[in-house]
Amino acid sequence: MKHRQPNIIFIMSDDHASHAMSCYGSRINTTPNLDRIADGGMRLDNCFCTNAICTPSRATILTGTYNHVNEVTTLSTPMDNHLQTFPKLLQQGGYQTAVFGKWHLGTGPDHCPTGFDDWAVLPGQGRYHNPEFIFKGPDGGTKKTVPGYVTDLITDLSLDWMKARDPNRPFCLLYHHKAPHRPWYPDEKHADMFLNEEVPEPETLQDDYSNRASAAAAAEMRVGPNMSTTDLKCEVPKELPEDELRSWAYQRYIKDYLRVIASVDDNVGRVLDYLEEEDLTEDTVVIYTSDQGFFLGDHGWYDKRFMYEESLRMPFILRYPREVAAGTCNDDIVLNVDFPALFLDLAGIEKPETFQGRSFRANLQGETPGDWRESMYYRYWMHKAHHNVYAHYGIRTKRYKLIYYYADGLGQVGSIDETHEPEWELFDLERDPSELNSVYGDPTYADTVTELKAELHRRQEEVGDERYFRDVD
Repeated sequence: MKHRQPNIIFIMSDDHASHAMSCYGSRINTTPNLDRIADGGMRLDNCFCTNAICTPSRATILTGTYNHVNEVTTLSTPMDNHLQTFPKLLQQGGYQTAVFGKWHLGTGPDHCPTGFDDWAVLPGQGRYHNPEFIFKGPDGGTKKTVPGYVTDLITDLSLDWMKARDPNRPFCLLYHHKAPHRPWYPDEKHADMFLNEEVPEPETLQDDYSNRASAAAAAEMRVGPNMSTTDLKCEVPKELPEDELRSWAYQRYIKDYLRVIASVDDNVGRVLDYLEEEDLTEDTVVIYTSDQGFFLGDHGWYDKRFMYEESLRMPFILRYPREVAAGTCNDDIVLNVDFPALFLDLAGIEKPETFQGRSFRANLQGETPGDWRESMYYRYWMHKAHHNVYAHYGIRTKRYKLIYYYADGLGQVGSIDETHEPEWELFDLERDPSELNSVYGDPTYADTVTELKAELHRRQEEVGDERYFRDVD
């Protein structure tokens, strides 16, 4: 018997690190409703983004292309809404489509959502309380302030749309949360969580940035010293030594971060309950992910951008009872550029040749193709702007990570026109999973460096990106 095209609910939060999810073994919180998705399906353990920052990652997820192709390289490069996207193709294939919540790809006639039957999105980052939404309408939409808490409201809009849909046609809903993006304002229901608790500190909270390229020490996203009164909801006690300040600020930061995640988890539960009540579970693919990872005090940082694990890794859990066995895990290297190919494959719609990703439907069924990738390519373009993180690109395999800080804005919109001397880092993830010691200059890794540089340049050629002119062999 041939089953109907599945419904697709693509849930994406903003800056939710996998190590703040109990299905990924979090030491600091529990996420029972997200765990319902993982327990009922598969958890991907090596899902990575190709550029760890909001706007570029979201463009890649929609277009199935790397950022040098879709031209969304920084936060200041909105996506052209004339580009081909997976929602447009699903819509053309008979799907009902909608997006509610975080968009962050620009607003106005040339950048508002297209390919959706209905939408309501936050302008820019949006507010946690009483947010303004842009509702579908002429000339880029209509703005309206809606009273309430943003996570609840995005869920309300999503549920209302599903309830009003045509039950005889498949649907694809992009249910996209603002949370847990900075500055982490919880709702009243969760405001008292962790009040009388100490959240365990990450082992690398007091990282001194030695034994690595200078980019790590140059970054300005340290928990405490680089945080604002808005982040911490009080004045920052600058008189404390930095190690004490980091510990003090970490507790204030991480508790609010986890509180806003608790609201996301509750609201995802509302959607899962609706699917069960309407007998839609078997026919619906439910995905939960985030647009990239996030530093939860790891390396003494908040934010993302770096190619280090906590930033690079995306959570990705998927439930689809018809095809994916419950309670399974997969460690194949899967990328955000692959998501559109998967969605189209599940819907039985051909992937355009312009899409650069690959469907991982077989991987979800426990059948990894023999020619599946053994490495992935990453590039961060937004040189020095926002947190003074140097532009870099690199490659990650199952065991190694090679990073090249070319440290040049290259005229990119949203980058700072300033250069620094390029540097390399190499991490042996098997021996140094916390990425505290670069072994790039270690003679025992000389052959590994040569092999990884060749693989890096091969990957760049494969995706059509260019090497930086000072990238020497």
